[in-house]
Amino acid sequence: MTGALFALVGCGGAMPEDAVLGADPVSVDQAQQVDNGLTVNGLTVNGLTVNGLTVNGLTVNGLTTESFNEWFSQNADTAPMLMAYIVKCAVPEGQTRTFQSTSTGAKYTWPGSLGLAPGWATGKAATVTEQQAVSACLAAHANKYGLHIALSVLGRTAEGAAIPYSAEELSQFNAKEACFFGNLFTNEGLFAARDRDFSAAESSTRACGLSLKADSCAPITNIGSCSQFCTKADPSQPYYTHCTYNGKTYPAITTRVKPTELFRCGDGVCQFTEHAGSGTTADSCRADCGA
Repeated sequence: MTGALFALVGCGGAMPEDAVLGADPVSVDQAQQVDNGLTVNGLTVNGLTVNGLTVNGLTVNGLTTESFNEWFSQNADTAPMLMAYIVKCAVPEGQTRTFQSTSTGAKYTWPGSLGLAPGWATGKAATVTEQQAVSACLAAHANKYGLHIALSVLGRTAEGAAIPYSAEELSQFNAKEACFFGNLFTNEGLFAARDRDFSAAESSTRACGLSLKADSCAPITNIGSCSQFCTKADPSQPYYTHCTYNGKTYPAITTRVKPTELFRCGDGVCQFTEHAGSGTTADSCRADCGA
């Protein structure tokens, strides 16, 4: 991945159109482990393409190259967390990837989860669709505040297989949040859009997907609402399959959260996402935070 790809650091499931809801479901406990905590500073990690992962894949051949070791050492503050989310997004559940730093001797083991890039996970060069799917997943897991918030992540792998979900998961994570797409491996950018009505009076622990400000979560750009840019293969599905922006179409990741992650000016609590002022917006909430 090039420059923009790693400016984000640290947002659970979907199924094929012909699958039966609840078949091979992801439990709510599992969904709650799909948390975000990747800070936006981590997505500017400067070059998976350069360090060899794009070509050599997420196997020993990619993780033991001199270029990967050099990149990892140069980005010691952000690389471990970024790799944790890359493996979580790209590699199937039940598999792990292990790396030992040649400069420090520290050993890292990262578990897979969503399996969005099956070919890349087996050592093949990352396809464009795999790049896009993993990029969307990383953007979905980014948190402006560096918080670990439980999410429901819905979408499809690069091969078109849906991430399983259960009715219970949708019930507990019943607040629609956002859709994410883009390509961090190129200079095309990362994009987020809202999947719900959201006013200036509201705020969230998950600011990047719901923000009304286009520049609040760089390198993720909030472009409006999912319905403007994204489509569902089946309207009954709880997730978008593709989004089109700047003339390009990308696979999408859709997220849901628990209602407790959404705040509103006037609810009687001055949340950390709100500020004092004379108005009724999250940035100026007299009712909750005073003047």
